[in-house]
Amino acid sequence: QVQLVESGGGLVQAGGSLRLSCAASGRTSSTYAMAWFRQAPGKGREIAAAISWSGADTYYADSVKGRFTISRDNAKNTMWLQMNSLKPEDTAIYYCAASSRTTYARSTIPNYDVWGQGTQVTVSS
Repeated sequence: QVQLVESGGGLVQAGGSLRLSCAASGRTSSTYAMAWFRQAPGKGREIAAAISWSGADTYYADSVKGRFTISRDNAKNTMWLQMNSLKPEDTAIYYCAASSRTTYARSTIPNYDVWGQGTQVTVSS
C-alpha cells in the first residue's frame, strides 16, 4: 500500500504564492505517474497538473498554465506544486494522486488509484 500526505495549503491573497508538497510512503515502487487535482465548493474534482514517472513530461490545465509548476523527486518520494499569481478561483481542496497503472502524465481521474486526504487552498480577493 502507498500513502500520500499533502501539506502546504493555507490562506493567501490574490497574486500571492503557495507551494504544496505531497509525500509518499509505503510501497512507493508501485507508483508511477502523479498528479494534483482540485475540487472547489460545489464543483467536481478536476485536474490541475500531472507529471510522468521520470518527470520529463508534464500536463497542465489551461486555467493554471503559466502560473503553476509541478515537479517531483523520486529519491525523496515527494512531489510539489508551485502556485504563483494565485486567483480567487484557485480556491479549492487540492489532492495529490498517484497511479500504479501508467507512467505517463495523464489528466483524468480513472488513471489514478491512490489519493491523499487533501489540503485546503484559499485565495482571498
